[in-house]
Amino acid sequence: MSVYTSVSDEEMREFLTQYDLGEFVSLQGIAQGITNSNYFLTTSAGRYVLTVFEVLKQEELPFFLLLNQHLSNNGVACPAPIVRKNGKLDSVLAGKPACVVTCLKGSDTGWATEMQCFHTGAMLAKMHLAGQDFPLKMNNPRYNKWWHESAQQLLPVLNESDAALLLEEIAFLDDNLGGHLPSGIIHADLFKDNVLLDGEQVAGFIDFYYACNGNFMYDLAIAVNDWARTADNHLDQPLADAFIRGYESVRPLSDEERTYFPIAQRAGCIRFWVSRLLDFHFPQSGEMTFIKDPNAFRDLLLTLR
Repeated sequence: MSVYTSVSDEEMREFLTQYDLGEFVSLQGIAQGITNSNYFLTTSAGRYVLTVFEVLKQEELPFFLLLNQHLSNNGVACPAPIVRKNGKLDSVLAGKPACVVTCLKGSDTGWATEMQCFHTGAMLAKMHLAGQDFPLKMNNPRYNKWWHESAQQLLPVLNESDAALLLEEIAFLDDNLGGHLPSGIIHADLFKDNVLLDGEQVAGFIDFYYACNGNFMYDLAIAVNDWARTADNHLDQPLADAFIRGYESVRPLSDEERTYFPIAQRAGCIRFWVSRLLDFHFPQSGEMTFIKDPNAFRDLLLTLR
């Protein structure tokens, strides 16, 4: 993710006294994404990922870290949080919430194969099933209420056609939120850059910091919208079909879910069109800020209506 918070070597040496991770060796910023400050942390004990949270509050962190711990313990490929000497999973660095997690092998992809889509879909279904007995709850902070609030902030800076499209879609989705469908813990941000691949297999899902409770079709749609999206923002149907086949190899869909899925795709487009518009028009300042194209999901949305 983009680096907003700089961390000195001396701060890291002091920070590492809270952990049994050996001596500090190096810290390297990760220049992707837009929300947190992420670093590769190398110590004498190995390589880890350090995250400094720019938006999440300290009291919110235990949900995400306990979720990662739960999923990792139940066979889902994802980073495991490193426990501090005092038994806690979260910490503070540079005056902000922070944590350290295991660093997984593998790398992300810019363009997936059908088999990579299949295996990622299967792991997403496995995650949905594994999260069913996770005891904590988190309402989705970027769903219908957030769409309405964000639209009011964005309307003054949008052109007439984009403003009309946004308001029409939000009005449609207000009546089609999918609350009647199977739900549970969702990743809510399973883009290609949040999945590490080892060849055709999934090495791990990362960046669970938008995870929350929601309907599974919304989560599946967010993933398909990115994994099967072409350079000109259309869906590659063979990739989309492969992703869904992989999902159903672990968790078959009901007829209701199949019917709702195209609506979930539109909801996923609104979620990321809106967030990218906010990042574009109201950016945070950062050393390595990376703002993604806000129109990609608008253009995809127009093909799905």
